[in-house]
Amino acid sequence: MENQLTKSVEERTFQYQDSLPSLPVPSLGESLKKYLEAVKPFANEEEYKKTEKIVQKFQDGVGEKLHQKLLERAKGKRNWLEEWWLNVAYLDVRIPSQLYVNFVGPSPHFEHYWPAREGTQLERGSMILWHNLNYWQLLRREKLPVHKSGNAPLDMNQFRMLFATCKIPGIARDSIISYFRTESEGHCPTHIAVLCRGRAFVFDVLHEGSLITPPELLRQLTYIHKKCYGEPAGPSVAALTSEERTRWAKAREYLIGLDPENLTLLEKIQSSLFVYSMEDTSPHVTPEDFSQVFKMLISGDPAVRWGDKSYNLISFANGVFGCCCDHAPYDAMVMVNVAHYVDERVLETEGRWKGSERVRDIPLPEELVFTVDEKILNDISQARAQHLKGASDVQITARTFTSFGKKLTKKEALHPDTFIQLALQLAYYRLHGRPGCCYETAMTRYFYHGRTETVRSCTVEAIRWCQSMQDPSASLLERQQKMLQAFAKHNKMMKDCSNGKGFDRHLLGLLLIAKEEGLPVPELFEDPLFSRSGGGGNFVLSTSLVGYLRIQGVVVPMVHNGYGFFYHIRDDRFVVACSAWRSCLETDSEKLVQMTFHAFHDMMQLMNTAHL
Repeated sequence: MENQLTKSVEERTFQYQDSLPSLPVPSLGESLKKYLEAVKPFANEEEYKKTEKIVQKFQDGVGEKLHQKLLERAKGKRNWLEEWWLNVAYLDVRIPSQLYVNFVGPSPHFEHYWPAREGTQLERGSMILWHNLNYWQLLRREKLPVHKSGNAPLDMNQFRMLFATCKIPGIARDSIISYFRTESEGHCPTHIAVLCRGRAFVFDVLHEGSLITPPELLRQLTYIHKKCYGEPAGPSVAALTSEERTRWAKAREYLIGLDPENLTLLEKIQSSLFVYSMEDTSPHVTPEDFSQVFKMLISGDPAVRWGDKSYNLISFANGVFGCCCDHAPYDAMVMVNVAHYVDERVLETEGRWKGSERVRDIPLPEELVFTVDEKILNDISQARAQHLKGASDVQITARTFTSFGKKLTKKEALHPDTFIQLALQLAYYRLHGRPGCCYETAMTRYFYHGRTETVRSCTVEAIRWCQSMQDPSASLLERQQKMLQAFAKHNKMMKDCSNGKGFDRHLLGLLLIAKEEGLPVPELFEDPLFSRSGGGGNFVLSTSLVGYLRIQGVVVPMVHNGYGFFYHIRDDRFVVACSAWRSCLETDSEKLVQMTFHAFHDMMQLMNTAHL
């Protein structure tokens, strides 16, 4: 036992990276069989038969050839998908990423020691910065525990992308640059950037080799705050990062052409550990309803967000915090981990600093003063206007369901994640009168640089159950049996997807091989059922379990007539954040959340009645 303890202490964050298995390529037959099952809820008999023929033709013909080429590619790469996924899902996308791609979430400190209170922004800010910087040091020293599932280590590569990482806009494709290095790898930047009232500042977080303390951080924040509120607002260069990608790339090139010093300033922001955003608004927030803080995080002032930064830590005037993160370099579980670490530290210290109040003689923050002209100022004003116009269309409902949570679902031997997914299917079915094609994230971190796979929650079994719930002649027993069949199906899919046996990424790989080889797009991908069932990023329900901690997040919907539906699970509650577009008359996040909460009750009642 003693040896084991010593061993676990010595485990380094990234030590298993080289021994993780490569991402497998599933069998073509299996993937196509699963695909056919997934399209069934969206087809009548005739359409389904037509798709069956298309799939068979694909399997016997070009599909097999593409699959062989994919297997060849996989031989030379430990993760055949990684580069493709990054490009197709993120870097090639031209729509503004700050609003349409980034994920946001509030820090949960308002639930305990830090309720919303005016006048606390700077003091709390100094402490939240300190806890984040301690996390950065743990990562630098590889002291962050390796994530495991049972005894199997999970890929930790995404944690390298949290600090000192930034996306750079390109005319046709963006790129990601990470300046992060562990202590054993060498130099890593040690400064943070602070954005306040359209101005940008940087300061070093190490002084004489040690982290600057909360009282010292408070001095830096106070200096910036006083300067920004005592003088005119700045030009808001940061707002350009909220623009359409090619337009931002051109504006950036123009900015650098104006004055080479501008590139040096941009690089200081790009290489900063993270961006600290100081907002002057105060969102209303309670543990039962935090719709407004979500709205402000997603649609806040683009002048104080660097949309391309992997981590913007956002502070509001009333001492409420949150984040806005670029989705390209990592998935939300990284942010969940940091946010949980910080929240645990706030709880441990009762939200106070209990160390020395001494403030050393540290250099004041440096302001980054960009050279701008009329054209750039016009670009900034346009970027800001388009961002605020797009953001005003977002509807967000973030509520807490407190009647029960994980404890009760587990007692009924029901997986809590599947419970929520099926409740959502029932809610959508009742609200819209049809099945809703659904994307749920499965993680593939058992594999080298694994990120995600799609679980398609709208199964034949789920829809049969939804129909029975709407059929007055269906017996309780029949409803319960159908619900349990839907549970079993979903649980199996989640397990398959996590083990590299999903089919969506496989199909994407086959399509990309065809494109790279200059071949025509196979008929399978042109079939109306492909997109109607969600293929090609057309899922009307874009969903994810944010975890079993106190952390919540949200992303906007994938499609105009869709929803983003994100949730976390606690012992005694389910917390849900749902997004929709106001300009779509058929969707309403408020109604979908209400219907989902009703479905929770109906499902539990079904289990309880069945016991009688």
